[in-house]
Amino acid sequence: MKIAVIGAGFGGMAAAYDLVKAGHTVTIYEAANQVGGLAAGFKQPNWDWWVEKFYHHWFASDKYILGLIRELGWSDRVVFPRPYTVVFHEGRFYPFDSILAALLYPGLGWGIDKIRFGLVGLYLRISNKWKILEKSTVNDWMRKWAGDRVYESMWLPLIEGKFGPYAKDVNMAWLWARLHARTTRLGTFEGGFQNFANEFAARLKEMGVQFEMESQVESLVSKDGKVNIRVRGVEVDYDNALVTTSPSLLAKLAPGLSEDYLHGLLELKSMGAVVMTLVLNRKLSEEGYYWFNIPKSAGFPFLALVEHTNFLPPEHFGGDHIIYCGDYLEIGHEYFTLPDKELLERFVPGIQRVNPHFMPNWVKEMWVHKTNYAQPVPLVNHSKNIPEIRTPIEGLYFASMSQVYPWDRGTNFAVEIGRRAARLMMAEE
Repeated sequence: MKIAVIGAGFGGMAAAYDLVKAGHTVTIYEAANQVGGLAAGFKQPNWDWWVEKFYHHWFASDKYILGLIRELGWSDRVVFPRPYTVVFHEGRFYPFDSILAALLYPGLGWGIDKIRFGLVGLYLRISNKWKILEKSTVNDWMRKWAGDRVYESMWLPLIEGKFGPYAKDVNMAWLWARLHARTTRLGTFEGGFQNFANEFAARLKEMGVQFEMESQVESLVSKDGKVNIRVRGVEVDYDNALVTTSPSLLAKLAPGLSEDYLHGLLELKSMGAVVMTLVLNRKLSEEGYYWFNIPKSAGFPFLALVEHTNFLPPEHFGGDHIIYCGDYLEIGHEYFTLPDKELLERFVPGIQRVNPHFMPNWVKEMWVHKTNYAQPVPLVNHSKNIPEIRTPIEGLYFASMSQVYPWDRGTNFAVEIGRRAARLMMAEE
């Protein structure tokens, strides 16, 4: 078959890998000037490694991406450093990335609440009954089984930070998936995620995949049993096409989809993200903390602060010290339009709460990256809202992070759904 893949993220490239291996002709269209999708990165001349625009890492349990890397013969290039995660509570940060740290964390008290926290966590780790959980919201289920104190101390800040106005509507299966599958061990690829994406793309090119970069697809229509793709005013026919973009973009590109399918795409909710990356002339956290979890109720101007060079050595980045300040936000939030310098001014007081000695003159360089589509919002009984990979248009398929539910978005499940879409295409030859 002659197949088009829209989007050169991890999912699109994973699908292309399986399709070209099976003997099909594949062309990938990408609107950006680099591969990698939301896991893409940037690099300074004095850096040996790339830095992700939106901070990423892998979990030790991420079997789909790690399995793909094993197939490619690059497992020895995956590294798992030992990062330290802390949680903000009553003006201080406390370690919270091990069983011992959880036992010592004062935000849960010292009695029955800590026992309930442990039992609920154990149940969610061993249970596979997520379909029952999606019938309840996180808010209702956790208050009932973990108790108000545990929920408000541990899980409400996460839900409010991720989902903002939808916090009380998110279903419990989403939180189950995070606790069920994730590990405290965090990994990355030598050179950064962009390095992996670049090398994967190079391998695909060797296998015969054609890449059309900076090529924004304008429309997708069914024409004489083919999928007709329009790019830069030129139309090309394909036997099949796989779209790996956001639901709203698919709806825009393919208005010929059935009314029910289009309605389902447009009804899906999501949050955007704004991430500021700063190069500092010195370390921010002398304790060596990597990930600072911060509740919105604490009044910080961002949700998380991540000191990247407490995860990976600054020597990979020419001795620079790199931090991220990030937030999930609803579309239309002022952060999406605020000039970078003004956003930094907003963030400085929050950074100073992490390190009171921090001064703006520590900042050597700054970048701000934004996306409208960063976190799908899973509502109650969300499984019935998931769009089918096979769309109503013959030969047109859709694989996005909105369909990996109940699992959370990320490169691991992007690979899984991309490869699943490829199998569906090949099964229908």
